[in-house]
Amino acid sequence: MSRFVAASLVAIAVSLGAGTAPFQCGSSNDPALRREDTAGDALWDLAQEFRKKGNEQAARETLRYLVEHYPSNRHVLAARAELEGSGSETKAAEPAEVKGAETSDK
Repeated sequence: MSRFVAASLVAIAVSLGAGTAPFQCGSSNDPALRREDTAGDALWDLAQEFRKKGNEQAARETLRYLVEHYPSNRHVLAARAELEGSGSETKAAEPAEVKGAETSDK
C-alpha cells in the first residue's frame, strides 16, 4: 500500500510541476525585455568592433552577412545605410546585390 501512496505522490508532484511550466517559461517578443542578444545583434556588435579596430573590410563583410541572413533584424536598416554610404563606386554597388539576394530567397 505504501508503494501506491508514494507513486501517487510522485504523480501529483509531476502534474503540479508540469502545470506551472508555462508560467515559468513565458517568453516575450518585445526587444526591450529580451535578456539575450540575437545572432543579428551579435553580428552588428561584431561589425562595430571591427570598424573600431580599423578593419573596414571585415566590418563590411559582417554587415553584408547580417543583411543577407537576418533580414528582419532591427539593425538591418542601419547596416544597409552603412554599406551604401561607403563612398567607393564598387562598394556602393554591393547593397544592391544584397537587396536582390533577399528578394530571390522569398
